[in-house]
Amino acid sequence: MFRRVLFILLLSLFISSCGAAAPAATEEPAALPSQEIAAEPTAQPVLPENTPTSEPTPTLAPLPTPVLPTPTETPLPPLELPTEMPNAPSLLAWDGTPTHLGDSQPGYSFRVLYDPQIWALTQDQFGYPALGHRAIPYCVISVTSGRGLPANVSVEQDILYTDTVTFSIGTAFENGVKKFVTYTGGDGKIVTAFQVSFEEQADECLADAQTVLTTLRSVPASQATPTP
Repeated sequence: MFRRVLFILLLSLFISSCGAAAPAATEEPAALPSQEIAAEPTAQPVLPENTPTSEPTPTLAPLPTPVLPTPTETPLPPLELPTEMPNAPSLLAWDGTPTHLGDSQPGYSFRVLYDPQIWALTQDQFGYPALGHRAIPYCVISVTSGRGLPANVSVEQDILYTDTVTFSIGTAFENGVKKFVTYTGGDGKIVTAFQVSFEEQADECLADAQTVLTTLRSVPASQATPTP
């Protein structure tokens, strides 16, 4: 009995020391559990948070530069002249208040004499008395007190002496073109100023106007002819 027990014990130890038997040659090795291999994601650029993605800037075609029309002056209509008086004297008087009262003696008016066949006493575009030439449109003698001139106007100065009056003459040129002439002077009692304007036939207009202006003299205001 004791031997039988000892034999079984030894046999058990021998079997446990040998391990599990190897699989037969015809047997396939046990399959391993299938594992899913995740594909690596495509790398993406990492942008900072709240950073807007840049968008292409649209290219605008340049707009054509508009061509502005050149402003042109619209000439005022010529003065309306009264009809020539029948049997008029050879010379008529134009009397008025001197334009430079501070340089004139009080109580005196100016007087110039004009040929009514060449000139007509009327009003300029501003409602002031003026002499309009009957044969030369826009040839006008008017009173003036001086005014500022634009930058494109230059003035040439001259002096005119006669036996009774002295004039300071200012000839205005706009962009090199003669536009008007001013005459400022007096006879020692009054100082007044006139402007001769024209659009054409400047020399003829100025010659006839100077014939009138050189007759300038002062008269007592009580003897002045009222301006119609």
